[in-house]
Amino acid sequence: MGSADLTGRVALLTGATSGIGAATATLLAERGAHVLVAGRDGARGGSVVAAIRSRGGKADFLAADLRDAQSARRLAHAADELGGGRVDILVNSAGLFPFGPTAQTAPSDVDAVYDLNVKVPFYLVAELAPAMAERGQGAIVNVSTMVAEYGVAGMALYGSSKAALNLLTKAWAAEFGPRGVRVNAVEPGPTRTEGTAGMGEDLDALAAQAPAGRPATAQEIAEAIAYLASDAASFVQGAILPVDGGRTAV
Repeated sequence: MGSADLTGRVALLTGATSGIGAATATLLAERGAHVLVAGRDGARGGSVVAAIRSRGGKADFLAADLRDAQSARRLAHAADELGGGRVDILVNSAGLFPFGPTAQTAPSDVDAVYDLNVKVPFYLVAELAPAMAERGQGAIVNVSTMVAEYGVAGMALYGSSKAALNLLTKAWAAEFGPRGVRVNAVEPGPTRTEGTAGMGEDLDALAAQAPAGRPATAQEIAEAIAYLASDAASFVQGAILPVDGGRTAV
C-alpha cells in the first residue's frame, strides 16, 4: 500500500496564498513536504509560510503573477532552484472564476480566464513534468470545478476553461504516466473561502442542490488533493475526482 507521507518531497502550489491553495499547502507541509507557496500577494503568502513554519513545517514563498508562458517558466525555474533541483509535486490551484452572462463578458475577461486557468497549467506542466518523468516519479494535481461537468447559466466561461483542464489532465496522464508521473484532478463543489465570500447566499443555494446540502471547507478539498499527490493514490492516473458533496452524482 502507498503512503500518505510526503517527507522529502518538494511541492509547488499555485494560488496558494489563500483558500483551497493555502489549505493544501498547509496539509502537504504537515505530511512532510517542502512546500513552495506561489501567489501574487506577498503579505498573504508570508502569512501562510509563517504559519507552516511555526508548526515545524518547511515552506517558502515565491512571488508569481501568472498570466503567460514567460511568467509560468520563471516560476518553474525559481521553484526548481529553491527545491534543490527538483519539483516532485505540482498543484495547479490558481484560477479565476468570474460569473455572468455570455453577451456581457468582456474579451479581456475571456483572455484572462483562459490565460490563468488553461495556459498557465499547460506551461507549468511543460516545464516541470519532463524532469519528473526523467526521475521516474512525480504527481500533478489540477484543481477543476464541478461546473466543468454540466451547464450552468452564467458559468460558460469559467466552466469551459476547467473542462479544458480536465481534458489536459487525461492527456497528460497518457503522456507522462508511462514514465511514473501521475496526473489527476479534483472537481470541488461550492467551497467557503475568501474568494467566494462575496457570493453570500448564492453559495449556500448552489450547495443546497447537492446531497451534502452545504458548502465544503477548504480543508475538505485539500484532503482530496493531498491524497492524489501522495503514494496512497499510486494506482490512480487520469482521474477527475468530484469533491462536490455529491452534486454531479444526482
